[in-house]
This record gives sequence, structure tokens and C-alpha cells, in this order.
Amino acid sequence: MTLYFIVKYLHVLGAIVILGTGSGIAFFMLMAHRSRDAAFIARTASVVALADMLFTLTAVIAQPITGGVLMILSSTSLAEGWLHAALTLYVVAGAFWVPVIFMQRELRNLARVAAEKAAPLPPRYFALFRRWFFFGIPGFGSVMIILYLMIAKPF
Repeated sequence: MTLYFIVKYLHVLGAIVILGTGSGIAFFMLMAHRSRDAAFIARTASVVALADMLFTLTAVIAQPITGGVLMILSSTSLAEGWLHAALTLYVVAGAFWVPVIFMQRELRNLARVAAEKAAPLPPRYFALFRRWFFFGIPGFGSVMIILYLMIAKPF
């Protein structure tokens, strides 16, 4: 095994973690939200926030490091169109992901309070959930396009 292969493996693994964790988090949050059970939503949002920090954050940090090493090992230039587009989309994905972390925590807290008081979820919860959902579209969509660009290198 060469150093290039090992770094490429780690880079692809990071992409898999970001996509897998992102889709899993979206699924579990959506299912919890649909239950309208404040205690269930609070527990799910707690686990989701933890998973985002443990898995997504680790991969998000590793991606530019492994990508930079791959660029050096393969003599790839930042002037490559596909790479420039991928890096721009990485920033876009991050701009939507960072606020989502804070939204997940607030969703958790709102659901916890509702569960403790045996009260319905407040209107703020529903407005915030809609924002969380819609932030996921460009955030996750950017990651999907980045994956395509990494594989196809179309320009």
C-alpha cells in the first residue's frame, strides 16, 4: 500500500461518514419530529447532537487535511475547476451545517421543557424545525455534489 492509497482511503471514508451521519441524523430527527412526542424528540435530538459532534465534526476536520495531502501527492492544482467548485461547495455546506448544530440543541431544549411540563411543543419548536429541515437541503445537497465532483472531476 502506498501513502497515496492510505490517504485516499481516509478521504473517501470521511466523505462516507459525512454522508452517512448526515442522512442518518436527518432520518432520525424527522421520525422523532413526526411522533410529536416531546420526550422522544428530546432524547433523539440529544443523540443527534452528540453524533454530529463525534462523527460529522471529526470527518469535517479530516476532509481538508486528507484532501490537501492528496493534492500534494498527486500534484493537483487549486486551479482545477472541479476542485475549486468542490472547495466552494464545502464552504457552502459548512455555512448551513454550523447553524444546524445550534438549532438541534435548541430543538432538544424546547422538547425537554415541553416534556418536563407535560405541555405541547411550543410554536418556536415547529418554526425552528422547519428552518433546520430547509438548511439541510443546501447543506446536504452541497455534499452530494462534492462527492460527484471528487469522483467525476468533470472540468
